[in-house]
Amino acid sequence: MKDKIQYNLLANLFRYPQKGYVEQVDACVKFIQYQYPKAYVHLKRFQEIIHERANIYEIEELFGKTFHIQAICYLDLGYVLYAEDYKRGDFLVQMKNEQRKVNNDCGVELSDNLPNALTLLPLLEDQVFLEELAVRMYIPAIEMMVKEFETSRIALKTKVRKKKQKVLIQENLKDKNAYQYALMALLEVFQSDFKINSFEEEKIQPDPLSSFLPNCEGACSTATELVKTK
Repeated sequence: MKDKIQYNLLANLFRYPQKGYVEQVDACVKFIQYQYPKAYVHLKRFQEIIHERANIYEIEELFGKTFHIQAICYLDLGYVLYAEDYKRGDFLVQMKNEQRKVNNDCGVELSDNLPNALTLLPLLEDQVFLEELAVRMYIPAIEMMVKEFETSRIALKTKVRKKKQKVLIQENLKDKNAYQYALMALLEVFQSDFKINSFEEEKIQPDPLSSFLPNCEGACSTATELVKTK
């Protein structure tokens, strides 16, 4: 890993926008530009869209309609990986334990919420654990989040919502896919920082995550398979 500051900077992109958000986006883009050229291509487009918003309230609307109201995708990694499966609860509990160990303030969000998950990484001292957590959990989750922005998936969600709801919030939202670029940039950073193939399941003895996710038989293998097929 080149450094760890990038994850704190990237985390700011996925926090609910408040005063100073645009400046945080600019600071992140400035850092990424020279350290991660491939990620910069995506992040620059995100920055342009953010700068096109007239005020913080328009950015809040964009954020809310991407991740909260009739969301395109969600920011809680456990939900992304496991949906309503009970293993999501196991993952959340263990993430909470890891956050508590390093005194990472998660605020009002869950411990596996993307910004909190990202700010956890610079605080972890066990490099093996950090790398496997990133490869087996974070990268598959981010890949799944990016995939939710595919036109076919959005079209399917729209079709279902038209049947169930009277009002479609997303339908006329300009630049509704803006955060896709931020997620794609984040994925590029992870893929640059971590060697995905070095954590194939059969090569890990013992498994550093065995104590972190003691009951994740089926779901963990799913996450690992997503990594292997990358």
